[in-house]
Amino acid sequence: MRKNGLVRAALVLVCAGAMGAAYHVTKTETLMAESATLLVDSLNRFQRGYTVFPFTASHRSEWHYFPESGFYSLYGHGRNGITFNQMDSKQAHFANALLGAGLSSSGFVKAKKVMALEEIVRVIEDDTTGWRDANLYHFTIFGDPKTQGSTWGWRVEGHHLSLNYTIKNGQVVSSTPTFFGANPHEIAQGPHKGFRVLSNEEDAAADLLQSLDAKQTKMAIFGGIAPYDIITLADKRIVLSGKEQRSGPAGQFTTDTHNATVAQRRAELDGKPQGIAASKLTDEQYEKLLQVIAVYANNMPQDVAAKRMEVARATPRDQLYFGWMGRPDRVAAQPVEIGGRTTGNREKNGNYYRVQSPTFLIEYSNAQNQSNHSHSVWRDFENDFGADLLALHYQQFDHSLPAAESAD
Repeated sequence: MRKNGLVRAALVLVCAGAMGAAYHVTKTETLMAESATLLVDSLNRFQRGYTVFPFTASHRSEWHYFPESGFYSLYGHGRNGITFNQMDSKQAHFANALLGAGLSSSGFVKAKKVMALEEIVRVIEDDTTGWRDANLYHFTIFGDPKTQGSTWGWRVEGHHLSLNYTIKNGQVVSSTPTFFGANPHEIAQGPHKGFRVLSNEEDAAADLLQSLDAKQTKMAIFGGIAPYDIITLADKRIVLSGKEQRSGPAGQFTTDTHNATVAQRRAELDGKPQGIAASKLTDEQYEKLLQVIAVYANNMPQDVAAKRMEVARATPRDQLYFGWMGRPDRVAAQPVEIGGRTTGNREKNGNYYRVQSPTFLIEYSNAQNQSNHSHSVWRDFENDFGADLLALHYQQFDHSLPAAESAD
């Protein structure tokens, strides 16, 4: 009897210890600061010159999902930040630790899948030019992650990936824009056939759309033709064959020919929210809408994701909208000729949806490459890149040039 009691007591202590260990979770911000510091300390002087910048550097908010040459054509310079190609093995581990600190486990895997697609497409396209490079993702630090209570930020960016974070006083005050893309959206050939990086983004929204009745569907679908791309990535001027042309109604472009869009530093949409308000959904459909939002929120670490979902659930239902443009389904992915391009061939009736609230915006587009090239993004209308924080900083500190210098 006494022996059994001792065994039970020991088990209780073990379980209590395990529970205590489970609740001792390192803060996301601490992991970010520690990982960023390890990466910065591992850099030589030359590497620091193009990787570490002041928090107030103007290019902190110059972001895009384009491949390297596309970024250069927009901004006149390449991306800043050290890439995997420029790292030794130790630095690559530190960089991956930083990437992992900014994402959930599923988000980290998704980011790595986005990177891996570059190698898969390199093989499909038989690219020998370096256009497709799974290691061409830049890590950039803004400010000082070492000093406790400092304001700093960091970014990981390359083709179809842009992750941006701002930290103040040990708190993540902004984790947007958050962009994931996939080309192809679904691999139609070879050993990875059927592979979809953004499968949850597609499936959760399709599940919600299919649950709507005829009246609700009419409210939700506000355009028969999907825009070429995510609308908040396009500046009011669209670069089309070297000419500036403006977008048509509801973000529909006036022509299918398209070379580049300029990524906005601040998310903006003209007019009132479009689509169906959550107040017009049944409780079951409302939960499906929250599941769509959760797909995007859950790319982030648990504490950041929880804050995003808290904001979503606190949004009055008559101010939370789900809108769809284009066809309600997707064209089946088609194999491409080895050595041919996987981009272009716009499918005029592709897919687009967005979730819009007064504070945040989610957009998803799959219209390029015969609806087999997808983009997804979470934006904050007021606080992308910690814009609120930066505005306060400029109110408190004068960054203007002396009169003699500013006259030039």
